[in-house]
Amino acid sequence: MLALSRKKNEAIVISNNVEVTILEIKGDQVKIGITAPKEVPVYRKEVYLQIQEANREAVNADGMEALRNLLK
Repeated sequence: MLALSRKKNEAIVISNNVEVTILEIKGDQVKIGITAPKEVPVYRKEVYLQIQEANREAVNADGMEALRNLLK
């Protein structure tokens, strides 16, 4: 993990096309802005983990049934 210090209105660039800017700092909260191409999905981590779990469940449920149907 890379740990960086940034002040308000400072930014970092990831992979030439994603920019993360510090917008506001209040106490222990930091507001960030993310600029990325439309084709780059950006999620809060808790939402991303929920999507991953839902995808795993869908593959396990639907995938096994699809395989059974193929083998019949």
